[in-house]
Amino acid sequence: MIDAIRSEFRKYFSTRLWWGMALGIVAAAALFTGFFAFVFLKLAPDAQPEMAATDPVQLANSIYTAGLQVGYVLLLTIGVIHIGSEYRHKTITATYLATPRRVRSLLAKAIALIGIAVFNGLLSVITSTAVGAGMISLFDGDPFPSAEIGRTLALSLLVLAVWALIGLGVGILIPNQVAALLIAIGVAWIVEPLVTFGIGFWNWGAEHVVQFLPTQATAAVVNTIDSSGTGAARLSWWAAALVLTAYALILAGIGIWRASREDIG
Repeated sequence: MIDAIRSEFRKYFSTRLWWGMALGIVAAAALFTGFFAFVFLKLAPDAQPEMAATDPVQLANSIYTAGLQVGYVLLLTIGVIHIGSEYRHKTITATYLATPRRVRSLLAKAIALIGIAVFNGLLSVITSTAVGAGMISLFDGDPFPSAEIGRTLALSLLVLAVWALIGLGVGILIPNQVAALLIAIGVAWIVEPLVTFGIGFWNWGAEHVVQFLPTQATAAVVNTIDSSGTGAARLSWWAAALVLTAYALILAGIGIWRASREDIG
């Protein structure tokens, strides 16, 4: 298993994908954190005085995780490519020959992917914390008003790892890499927000459905300001983390089960 995991790390870090994604995650964290800090701390209070009364912990969480939406889509992409490139380039057969027990091979991919997600997550957290703390201090605020900020930053790593595993599951279930990427990103960035917005105005949906959707669960985990515009109910951070993890385990689990039984040409 250790050799299989090491091999998966080599596959990822021996290509240009790793530094391209790392640069993208760092850039997204810096740009979105800086932009949303300026909006939340300068523009919004001037336009909406009630914003000045926003919970400082939730405000800081929102600033520090502003780049998370782009970050988790990039990790979702890495998850899809992590297995999709093997199907696309027909190297999956060699992978299974090197590690004949398919479940072990696929579990090695999942474990390596978690490590890759944590690596990229640390880059995101370090960048967003540096930029966010600087911006909050610039506007005479307290960069760390509560120990909850540390928990939020740590949970950001969990969120990114979970979304990477969701991508792995999608990549296995949809072997066509291009189709898997389009569907995964389309659902995460377009379809789900539209569904959230639509059913959020239906009382029963706002109370019992919206909070269990992946992006809303992600927002609940890191306790950010509600930007859905629906005022829908939210899960507690630990319940939302369990829901998000369940999505990853179900998709990755079904994908691994299917891949362990399919014929490879």
